[in-house]
Amino acid sequence: MPRMWRAALALFMIAAPAAAKDATMPIVIAHRGASGERPEHTLAAYNLAIDQGADFIEPDLVMTRDGQFVARHENDITDTTDIASRPEFKDRKTAKVIDGKKHSGWFTEDFTLAELKTLRAKERLPLLRSANKAYDGQFEIPTLREIIAFAKEASKKTGRTIGIYPETKHPSYFAGIGLPMEALLVAELKAAGWDRADAPVFIQSFEVNNLEALRRLTKAPLIQLLDAEGGPADAAHPSYAAMITPEGLKAIAAYATGIGPHKSLVVRNDGTVTALVTDAHAVGLKVHPWTFRAENFFLPGGLRAGINPTGHGRLDEEISRHIAAGVDGFFTDFPYIGAQARDRHKR
Repeated sequence: MPRMWRAALALFMIAAPAAAKDATMPIVIAHRGASGERPEHTLAAYNLAIDQGADFIEPDLVMTRDGQFVARHENDITDTTDIASRPEFKDRKTAKVIDGKKHSGWFTEDFTLAELKTLRAKERLPLLRSANKAYDGQFEIPTLREIIAFAKEASKKTGRTIGIYPETKHPSYFAGIGLPMEALLVAELKAAGWDRADAPVFIQSFEVNNLEALRRLTKAPLIQLLDAEGGPADAAHPSYAAMITPEGLKAIAAYATGIGPHKSLVVRNDGTVTALVTDAHAVGLKVHPWTFRAENFFLPGGLRAGINPTGHGRLDEEISRHIAAGVDGFFTDFPYIGAQARDRHKR
C-alpha cells in the first residue's frame, strides 16, 4: 500500500452506513473531493468526502511530460500548488493558448511526474475558503493510479462501493502536443478491472470527439458535460444549447450514458424546473448536474444567507430542488450536505 494514501486512510473515520446505497436514489459525487473543506484534488479531500457519504470521488485528469495522469483542476498549476515559490522551477513559467484562451504560468505537461511529486497542493479559492489555507503545503498531487487504489481500499473499509468520476481536461489540446488521453485512460481502467458497463466509474468530458473515441475503446459509462453557455472546445457542435434539445440529446445517447449539465439547465435560479431531465430520460440518459456549493457567492439569490459572499446559504434546499426534479446524481463541494439532502428525500 503506497505510503501517501496509507497515511490518509489511517485518519479515515467511517461515518457512513455500511449498507449499499439505494440504487433508485441519486448518487452523491464529491466534486474534486470535499473541496469546500480541504484543498481540492488531494487524497485528504477525497478521504473526507468518502467519510461524509460520497458515492463517487471526482479527479480532473491532466497529463505530465512523461505521459502520466495526475489530478488537478487545470494543467495550469499556478494557483493550486506551491510551484511559484520553487526557485528550481522558475524558468519553467511560460504562456500558452489552451482551448482558445491565453494562460501564463506553470503547466503539468512541462514536468515529469517525479518533479510534480515534489510540489504541494494549496487552496485554489483562498478568498472564499480561507479556512482551507491551513492545509496548504501538506498534500501531494495524486496520480490516477493512486486514486483508484485509494477508492478500492476505502470500499473495503466502509463496506460501500466507492467509485471514481474522472474528467478528461482539454483532451484535444493534450492530443495536439503528443499526449493523447484515451488509450492511456482505458489502460488504467483495465488494469483496475473497471473496463465494463457496470464498473464504479463514469468518464466525463466537455468535448465530444474525446467521448466518441472512448466509446470505441471502453464499455465504461461516459458522461457528456454541458455548460450553460458556449460550446465544446473541439467544435464538434456549435453550442451546448443545441445539444440539450431533444434532437441533441438523442445524438448524445448514441455514445454516452448520461449528461452532466450546469445546474441552472435543470432548475433555473428562480426555482422553475426545465424539461431537461424529462427529455434526457426519454432517450435513456442519466442526468448529473454540477456544481453545488454552500457559499453565498455560488448560490441563487433567493437561497443566500446574508450579504457576505463567503457565508453559507441554503445549499440543502438547492440540492433538494434538483432531486425533486428527478436528477440521477449531482456534484457538490460539500458531500455531507448532499448526502443529508438525498437521505431526507428518501424518507
